[in-house]
Amino acid sequence: METTAAFRGLVCTACEEAVDPGVERCPDCGGVLAPDYDPDAVETTAALTPFPDPVAVSIDDGDTPLVSVPELAAELGVDSVGIKDEGRNPTGSLTDRKLAPAVTAAVQQDAARVATPSTGNGAQAAAAAAARAGIDSKGFVPSRCPFVNKAMVNVHGGDMRVVEGRYSDAVAVFEDSDEEFAPVAPGHPFRIQGGVSLAMELLDDCGGTAPDAVVHPTGHGETLVGLARGFELAVSAGLAEGVPRLYAAQPESSAPIADAVREGDDAPSEVEFPDTIVGPLEVPAPAAGRAAIGAVESSGGDGVAVSDKDTLQGAVDGCEMGPEIGATGGTAVGGVRALSDRDAFDPEDRVVLVNPVAGSKEGDLLRSHLMSQGL
Repeated sequence: METTAAFRGLVCTACEEAVDPGVERCPDCGGVLAPDYDPDAVETTAALTPFPDPVAVSIDDGDTPLVSVPELAAELGVDSVGIKDEGRNPTGSLTDRKLAPAVTAAVQQDAARVATPSTGNGAQAAAAAAARAGIDSKGFVPSRCPFVNKAMVNVHGGDMRVVEGRYSDAVAVFEDSDEEFAPVAPGHPFRIQGGVSLAMELLDDCGGTAPDAVVHPTGHGETLVGLARGFELAVSAGLAEGVPRLYAAQPESSAPIADAVREGDDAPSEVEFPDTIVGPLEVPAPAAGRAAIGAVESSGGDGVAVSDKDTLQGAVDGCEMGPEIGATGGTAVGGVRALSDRDAFDPEDRVVLVNPVAGSKEGDLLRSHLMSQGL
């Protein structure tokens, strides 16, 4: 596998054992693996990447704007609020950041086909990255997956298995499949790199100083793990002075990570009956749950569960105050309001909200919400 000089391999987020690339989970404890870097070889934020440009699969993911939202900052009583608009990624979601390196790793191991279970956006991002790499892809999605995701998986040349039921049913079919493919499923070590790249970009967006708090709408928890590792590596490399507090915002009916953090548990409990209008976050058993809890707690952050009503209102308000966000991003707006009510922020705090999905992908939800209000 061709890698950068700074990349040392993979490390277990649970037991800290070093593992060679090509392994999906820690062989010793089953923990989530993450890319590991030599801080002494990192001179710039751009160096925290596992693959050199000539071999990296890219559809020009990343380089998304951090949009200032002064009206929300005034409401919360903080110094500033910015929304990192990940909906500007090529397929309209943050998952482009995660699937590009995961597909690169698969190509480096001579894979001819990749596959993942997905609520929708991951399958679309995998199809786009695989097409760019010249290999095949297959997504295992639940029947309630949005039409736009299903359509675009095929438009990008990907194959798809639509499974009757919810996301957990799609995961079961994926895991039982006897088809040949390289898995790039949630919890994949190189998907966590997407959070690392997001952390590095936020450092650049903020002039080399980390924000005080980051509120992230959370499904599997991979991005939280990557954010924590990215900021910690930046500190070790002398590129930043501190790690922001990380906050996991989840729908209240599907909040295994947020609930575990609030209750002081070190592992999430599977949600028996998840039911939220925020489809990308309806993840009852997060693949990187334990590692995400550790990331939040080590940063001094917290978890927050948000009602669908507050999420939808947060999305509508967010669109009026800042960039176009959907229900997934509305979870961050609803979450930061709830956190503010708990006195989570200081007046001098610089707060970043992550908008993981383009508002145009979830417009029907917002329109229905407005119609229910007589608008």
